[in-house]
Amino acid sequence: MPFRLVLEVGFGAKRESRLNKPDAGHAKASGKGGFYHIKEFRVADPSQYEVGQALLVSDLFKVGDIIDVSGAVKGRGFQGVIRRHGFKGGPGGHGSMFHRAPGSIGCSAWPSRVIKGKKMPGHMGTNMITKKSVTIMDIRPEQNVLVVKGGVPGAKQGLLHIYTK
Repeated sequence: MPFRLVLEVGFGAKRESRLNKPDAGHAKASGKGGFYHIKEFRVADPSQYEVGQALLVSDLFKVGDIIDVSGAVKGRGFQGVIRRHGFKGGPGGHGSMFHRAPGSIGCSAWPSRVIKGKKMPGHMGTNMITKKSVTIMDIRPEQNVLVVKGGVPGAKQGLLHIYTK
């Protein structure tokens, strides 16, 4: 297996008193303290970066760049089949007792089990999604902020991963 060249990036400063011993030893090499979020990125040439270097948005991106933005979808908790999978539902009146239920879920004698992948009620949201080909509209270097065209996945104040094309 070939050796991968990765760059480890930390975000969100964490007080030293909040670090456990392994994280404190790991952070000591950077000289910047600990971070709440640490992620590794593959790079072609890691020699152009130094240990403890601050990465600014204005140095990495420029206006008009096309990027991919990944983030965790907002959590929606436990949902039924109508909201989770778009099932139609049953008739509304005339004594019908079938309104928002999934209906039949399996077979009888054979295979006498519920087939894997059956659309059922369950947990919805919090999965990672990537919005591709997003255009950078503005860069605000004094705030270290990117302004992109359109929406991005996740809740307000959520963590996003930005990848260049």
